[in-house]
Amino acid sequence: MHVLGIDAGGTKTVALLADADGRIVAEGRAGGANLQAYGELEVEKVLHGVIDLALGERPVVPAAVCLGLAGVDREGDGQIIRDIMKRLGFRAHTLIVNDALIALVAGNGGIGPRLRQGFGAADAGVVLVSGTGSIAYGVNRSGGAARAGGWGSSLGDEGSGYWIGRRVLAAVVRDADGRGPRTALTSMVLERFGLSRPEQLVAAIYDDVTGRSAIASLGATVERARADGDLVAIEILRDAATELSLAASSVVTRLEMRGDQFPTWLAGGLLTGVPWLAAEVTRHLAEVAPRSVVAPLTVEPAIGAVRLALAEAQGGVQVPVYLGPPAAGRG
Repeated sequence: MHVLGIDAGGTKTVALLADADGRIVAEGRAGGANLQAYGELEVEKVLHGVIDLALGERPVVPAAVCLGLAGVDREGDGQIIRDIMKRLGFRAHTLIVNDALIALVAGNGGIGPRLRQGFGAADAGVVLVSGTGSIAYGVNRSGGAARAGGWGSSLGDEGSGYWIGRRVLAAVVRDADGRGPRTALTSMVLERFGLSRPEQLVAAIYDDVTGRSAIASLGATVERARADGDLVAIEILRDAATELSLAASSVVTRLEMRGDQFPTWLAGGLLTGVPWLAAEVTRHLAEVAPRSVVAPLTVEPAIGAVRLALAEAQGGVQVPVYLGPPAAGRG
């Protein structure tokens, strides 16, 4: 028996083919597969490509597939993804969940019978994601779930790579106009894009093909400016840490976990790639849930999708139910 676990994010998509013991035997990687950013046809193309790469020439028909993707627990998006998977030939034993859930399962581990019986005390925890988008998601000891953030770039995604990138670019153009403080971010951003003047940013950023990913890629730039003492960069990252911590705090409070002991996983390119931001978030979270152990997620979130796919193939998975109406999906 083999299963497929897929993590479809805003920047990259990873498909892992695993055997009955959960051992990874092959993988496929491609660009982002976010419905709001790229549209249905591009998402289908990306998913088709990574699945083909993972299966290769093997005469394998996966017994189950689990796909973690932003926004699929929002009305409408989940059905679009289900339709895509049907067109790709996966009509049965296909589990489609929010990508934050697979990250939590990847961090917590375990593929035993408990996932078929429903999430419980052993699965409790919180995951805070800051990549292209951002979201906080958690499951308590009773198996109830909550989320905060994840409203998409037009409505929120505070503390995400895209949100930080937009703040950086706003600071650069305000510097160029003389409407804001001087900042080292100006020269760093121009160097990052290979430009000589701020005016050239217009063409670079409004390019429909690369603009979104270019904006979301500025995390390392703002971290470098912060390390050099740039006050604008410091303010941007402090605000990002505050916003991410507020999202996690909301989840912990609604799940009544403030006094509990549980893991909090930091995931996504910003929280794993900008150490100062992760440390500042960790400091904030110590005040919210003092007994929680905060740690970076060091395994692929797609591993969580593999574990859920194995449980689905062996009898089915009861996905955690939101306590009250879920927020809108991550865009």
